[in-house]
Amino acid sequence: MGHGDLMSRAEDLADQFLRVSRRYLPHAARLCLVSTFLEDSVRMWFQWTDQSGYINSTWGCGGLLANAFVLINLLGQLGSCVLILSRNFVEPACCALFGIIALQMVAYSMLWDLRFLMRNLALGGGLLLLLAECRQEARSVFAGVPSVAQRRSPKHLLQLGGRVLLILMFMTLLHLELSALSVLKDLVGTALVLLVAVGFKTKLAALTLVAWLLCINVTFNAFWSVPAYSAFHDFLKYDFFQTTSVIGGLLLVVALGPGGVSVDEKKKEW
Repeated sequence: MGHGDLMSRAEDLADQFLRVSRRYLPHAARLCLVSTFLEDSVRMWFQWTDQSGYINSTWGCGGLLANAFVLINLLGQLGSCVLILSRNFVEPACCALFGIIALQMVAYSMLWDLRFLMRNLALGGGLLLLLAECRQEARSVFAGVPSVAQRRSPKHLLQLGGRVLLILMFMTLLHLELSALSVLKDLVGTALVLLVAVGFKTKLAALTLVAWLLCINVTFNAFWSVPAYSAFHDFLKYDFFQTTSVIGGLLLVVALGPGGVSVDEKKKEW
């Protein structure tokens, strides 16, 4: 079986998966995408004293502002997730979650930690795709033929931005070791994320990344195997749900397609 036949077979399997899961995929993608915000809001409730104490000691802002910070995070994330899952006021809810991400990056000094910064930007990429999903597509005056204005519509630009930001999650997983297995994994992973970023064989590449991330998540972020009192438990749990959210973003790429600003879309004109 040649390379072309193998690729065609893989694309046929991806299309078959999409046909079977088309009704459920957007719902699963949304749930995965907001999972890290749901988990964080629950954590804020159960660790209220610890979180407010940390903010107060770090910034010296006093108990009132520290508790307000925790309350904003709890209600802002929980309320936004409910709105997104119920498909009500999705755009304001996404904007609120963008604000929460920015607030936490400053409050927890993530701006200076490249790994956390890239992961939060990847999370933002998932939210951009969620915004793209709920945008109404402007109709072209030329029926059946995508216009330049359509290809550069806000929806398509959001999809492009979301795809590009999602690949930052994979950049944090690169090991850059000299062993043959690590080099192979890094090369394959890099090739897949570049395919998603430029929008070439997008659905197949995104599905492959979903499978890859699922394996990595269950294997390396198994927080349930670490005692709850351990600080490492919270670290793994944070990584697990952030990775799950990026999986949700990739599932949205699969469900929505790459958008007008992509190689796949450009190929339709050739």
